[in-house]
Amino acid sequence: MRKIEHIGIAVKNLEVSNKVFEKLFGAPAYKFEAVESEGVTTSFFMNGPNKIELLAATNPESPIAKFLEKKGEGIHHIAFDVEDIVLEIARLKKEGFIVLNETPKKGADNKLVVFLHPKSTNGVLIELCQEIK
Repeated sequence: MRKIEHIGIAVKNLEVSNKVFEKLFGAPAYKFEAVESEGVTTSFFMNGPNKIELLAATNPESPIAKFLEKKGEGIHHIAFDVEDIVLEIARLKKEGFIVLNETPKKGADNKLVVFLHPKSTNGVLIELCQEIK
């Protein structure tokens, strides 16, 4: 894992939350994207070298909708940039981590993504991200 790629924050209303974060950072979101396979719409903000992803559910069965129902708005995951996601999956499985989706899937912001179960990471949902080349 080379660096924190972004922090994901689950929100109930993307439009309202975008206004809050725009005020917070003094700049608008630089990107908006729908990830239909996950039932989510996202927006991305930069703050210096740090990236924040806001995630809002597009249907009541999406993972974000279930998260919001159970825990409310707040930090959903921390994403780490990796050079080779397949090698990193194998390494982490060998170390005993629970991988939620062993086959990388296309996520937002031109990334291949895999998630680690919070049960194996002290209650934190971890996302691994590799830039699609």
